[in-house]
Amino acid sequence: MLDASRRWRGDGKSIGLVPTMGALHAGHLSLVDLARRENDLVVASVFVNPIQFAPGEDFERYPRDPIRDAELLEQSGVDAIYRPSVEAMYPPEARTRVHVSGVSEPLEGVARPGHFEGVATVVSKLLIAVAPDRAYFGQKDAQQVAVVKRLVRDLDLGVEIRVGPTVREADGVALSSRNVYLSAEERSAAASLCAALRMAADAYAAGERDPDRLRSVLRSRLEAEPLAVVDYAEVVDPGTFRGPGTLAVLAVRIGRTRLIDNHDLSLEFPG
Repeated sequence: MLDASRRWRGDGKSIGLVPTMGALHAGHLSLVDLARRENDLVVASVFVNPIQFAPGEDFERYPRDPIRDAELLEQSGVDAIYRPSVEAMYPPEARTRVHVSGVSEPLEGVARPGHFEGVATVVSKLLIAVAPDRAYFGQKDAQQVAVVKRLVRDLDLGVEIRVGPTVREADGVALSSRNVYLSAEERSAAASLCAALRMAADAYAAGERDPDRLRSVLRSRLEAEPLAVVDYAEVVDPGTFRGPGTLAVLAVRIGRTRLIDNHDLSLEFPG
């Protein structure tokens, strides 16, 4: 992949990278569209990264549909699909991992130990392999975005990190590849996440600034949903992921499926 990138750069072309784990949906494709508008050439990577899954998580059952993914990416106008194998990314002798201190440690860092080390490692390898001018990530994975931004700044990687807005269904549920795990009843219950964010945004717009009260608004709506089990519901600074701040972040289990969502309360909730 790097040889192709060098040729493109030699021709004066700008390159945008959209990293994905496949099982593509409209959220991924919105990032491809943004990348196409801002770059001469677009590369999409498709790689289910084993080292960001903890033991007992859903690596083996994570949805995979490479034929459909390739069709969607080609229809979206990507110029190249980078699909490395696990063996190529992590040969047996490989021992290096990338750890980003600070922003990786609260919330998802507590709930999923080692997750962000896996994310930082794979993102580093993808950026090295593709050498893009810009890389595109979705706001739904807000803490991942913060980790990647810190990684790029600290290592002087010279890549601009661009963030696309969360894409939602008509009822407000954030698009996620893991939504396919949900039963019909669970899918209905998943709307409690965006409903909680909307209620907290309304409270903020009405003048509420106390983080404990905003957290209570989030939790009260989530706890009213019988199928929802709250991992966390916090209001944090989007750069550090510690309080106080205006970014409401949620992790909620609906049945066996763990969903995350977020919204900056200082902004009007979409839809």
